[in-house]
Amino acid sequence: MSLRVAMFYHSLVSDWNHGNAHFLRGVVAELQARGHRVEVYEPEGNWSTQNLLRDHGNEAVEAFSQTFPNLKSHLYDSKSFDVSEALDGVDLVLVHEWNEPALVAQIGQLRRTNARLRALFHDTHHRAITAPREMARFELGDYDGVLAYGASLARAYEKLGWGKRVHIWHEAADTRVFYPRQRLSDAGDIVWIGNWGDEERSEELREFLIEPVRRGGWKARVHGVRYPESALEELSSAGIEYRGWLPNFRAPEVFAQFRATVHVPRRPYVQQLAGIPTIRPFEALACGIPMVSAPWLDTEGLFRVGQDFLMARDGNQMGRHLADVLNDSELAATLSENGLETIRNRHTCGHRVTELLKIFEDEKGDGTRAEANVLAEVRQ
Repeated sequence: MSLRVAMFYHSLVSDWNHGNAHFLRGVVAELQARGHRVEVYEPEGNWSTQNLLRDHGNEAVEAFSQTFPNLKSHLYDSKSFDVSEALDGVDLVLVHEWNEPALVAQIGQLRRTNARLRALFHDTHHRAITAPREMARFELGDYDGVLAYGASLARAYEKLGWGKRVHIWHEAADTRVFYPRQRLSDAGDIVWIGNWGDEERSEELREFLIEPVRRGGWKARVHGVRYPESALEELSSAGIEYRGWLPNFRAPEVFAQFRATVHVPRRPYVQQLAGIPTIRPFEALACGIPMVSAPWLDTEGLFRVGQDFLMARDGNQMGRHLADVLNDSELAATLSENGLETIRNRHTCGHRVTELLKIFEDEKGDGTRAEANVLAEVRQ
């Protein structure tokens, strides 16, 4: 039989400064493709969607609907929303950490009295380390487990005693959307797609993107949001074109117009949560674009560093690596092929849904077992 899955997330529709929407879309599409019924719930007036509408209007929402006709979400008002009705008959509920503590607690209370339901709390951020008091507001005692998007985050949950069991569930590329596209035009040498954010990587962006491009004299472009005027001035002075927000589903066609990209992780993931690359490297490699990364520790062996992409220890080495990629077509092709191979073999949303269904099977082990065809699907 198919499962009924409910997912409570900040937004499925908007990816304005909301990277988790990328992975969420891929997981929902994969679950649907396997015959499961999925309902996604997002709060009315959520921060990401409001910023998207402010900057780009209803056209952006319509573009999402046209691109993903099978992906829909239910908007709810937290004051009048009937959670028990939404979870009636549901087998598995995923609750993202960017939800209100009251909703998280209410779902946990419903799980306590519902032997059929399995509830998992999904964390894709660094607040367990950087803002533990904020995260401690979540009542997870009635949840079956936590999905942490890296081993270092999982260890933090275990150390703090949050959740009954903690499962490692990395993000991955939605290869229905992220795959190599034909190079129809040449827009430049280097592209970076990412947000400036909360000063979590401003110095790193200067060292590993802005200054190497300035010194190399390459033609470069940046897409993203939340860039202050000072940052825009720095990009302009280095000759880097700034093009603002890019719908995530259009990233593959932009990657196809450039010869290389870079990855610049946020500081908390380098200093406090090693091994978590976040989603953009998965997506870039899935598109076959050669990538050079600022330093981070791949403690879980997710990639073959030096084969799938190059790692630079400082800004000077970043410049040398980029020059090598741009001037050596054989090196660029090898990186492209290797990175794409690793994504397809290990890091697609299909892989993650298989992992999720296995976690569901394990959590059902202390109660009603999942149906035989679900078990067979997981083992494929």
